[in-house]
Amino acid sequence: MTRDVQMAYEECRRITRGAGSSFYAGMQVLPAERRQAIFAVYALARRIDDIADGALPPDTKLTRLGEVRAALRSSGESRDPVVVAVADAASRYPIPLDAFDDLVDGAEADARGRRYETFADLEWYCRCVAGSIGRLALGVFLTDERQRAERFADDLGVALQLGNILRDLGEDLRQGRAYLPATDLERFGCRIAGDRLAGDAELLVAFEAQRGLGWLERGLQLVPLVDRRSGCSVMGMAGPYRRLLERIATNPGLALRGRVSLPRWEKRWAFMRGVAEVAARGAAA
Repeated sequence: MTRDVQMAYEECRRITRGAGSSFYAGMQVLPAERRQAIFAVYALARRIDDIADGALPPDTKLTRLGEVRAALRSSGESRDPVVVAVADAASRYPIPLDAFDDLVDGAEADARGRRYETFADLEWYCRCVAGSIGRLALGVFLTDERQRAERFADDLGVALQLGNILRDLGEDLRQGRAYLPATDLERFGCRIAGDRLAGDAELLVAFEAQRGLGWLERGLQLVPLVDRRSGCSVMGMAGPYRRLLERIATNPGLALRGRVSLPRWEKRWAFMRGVAEVAARGAAA
């Protein structure tokens, strides 16, 4: 590995750690070289997400996202450290770089302010912005059943994105973003009234949280299909989201009053709870 590539990986590690994501702890349990690779994946995903969530005008966001697509298509010529690290990681592991195109598709939907009529429409979005991350991460994990595992990695991504949507529900509404499907709003007699949900919103939120937990349990069927350290990584990253969804399902009013977050000690507890389950789920040695 050249010094330039080493420095590129170090920049990705710095970005990942600085993002303050609960995913960082889960990534730390991987062997060093695979940890570097997943840091590279996360750093590029973070860049795409930051463009979509930033304060730039929509047209500028779309231009920037197009530049990310172009950079990936000519990654061998790039001097951007994040792109350099991603390209090197993909040369070492079966990382499906086309999944970044799905991630950009979802980011473009955010930039355009897309809303979702049915859950099938929302599922498409979740698979773009989070299922893609599951598939990219799976490229770094060890598995003898990659095709089967990919389906569960994608499902797990849907679950985590549903957690994100519920966690940020009030904040998104205040910013003019609405993700909950229109058919679900109608089913529970709810409507978007400015920056809040009117109607029996707590029942709606509890339903969506239970739906997220169902997707999470399906997605965690990934764990027995990967090696033990990868299984620990999966459970470590998913654990805090499971706890978040459980909390919202039990007390949906939390998501209606503001951004839902877990205290640091509870994130650590959820992480350890997840890791402790790996043996019970039969992850391969």
